[in-house]
Amino acid sequence: MRLKDKICIVTGAASGIGRAIAQRYAAEGARVAIADLKADAAKATADDINAKHKNAAMAVAMDVTDEAQVNAGVEAVVKHWGGVDVLVSNAGVQIVHKTEEFPFTDWKKMLAIHLDGAFLTSKAVLPHMYAKKSGSIIFMGSVHSKMASPLKSAYVTAKHGLMGLSRVLSKEGAAYGVRTNVICPGFVLTPLVEKQIPEQARNLGISEEEVVKKIMLGGTVDGEFTTMEDVAEVALLFAAFPTNALTGQSLIVSHGWFME
Repeated sequence: MRLKDKICIVTGAASGIGRAIAQRYAAEGARVAIADLKADAAKATADDINAKHKNAAMAVAMDVTDEAQVNAGVEAVVKHWGGVDVLVSNAGVQIVHKTEEFPFTDWKKMLAIHLDGAFLTSKAVLPHMYAKKSGSIIFMGSVHSKMASPLKSAYVTAKHGLMGLSRVLSKEGAAYGVRTNVICPGFVLTPLVEKQIPEQARNLGISEEEVVKKIMLGGTVDGEFTTMEDVAEVALLFAAFPTNALTGQSLIVSHGWFME
């Protein structure tokens, strides 16, 4: 098992990609904290994992934009299991508007969840990783960490920002054996993406079918959505990699939508 007895925190893990990563980690022997704004959903996910892998998961109520909640959640994990080996900063939302119509409150909300959340959770786990002289921090970026699309000014800005934060943490953490990397998925058919389809159709004045075929999957090599399991496999690679050879990097998982 590639993550046997590793202590992992995954934010936004009650559903979607975060849940898939938590399940994959537990299957590889990890102990996983399901950190989510929705406490009941986090507990349900933890219970589901524990039914398959005894005592492998715990639920943690966490608003990643609230420093006190983040610190309390990380401390609860450390108290329960004794440390932190892996952080997956995955919590995120999507709000789309034309830039000139983008409410400033929504802009601030997007940056707070994606960027402040990554910063606060990293800040909270780093002392524990530094003490152990090892650790892996993984940010959930996007193809939009590399490129841009209409209607997504806040999302693209936030996902680009994660690349910079990852690189800084890689430099700072190297002496302590702590790696930081970014996963950059294409469109994954999660509730977050399903919600975007009618929104983009309305904003762009096209059909929902056209949004899927032309906007979301038009640039892929096979017209297929990336799966949550695809992303979880990359999260496992970054978590389990044994040396600093793989740090400060990003890996695109997009069916060839974006190539570099």
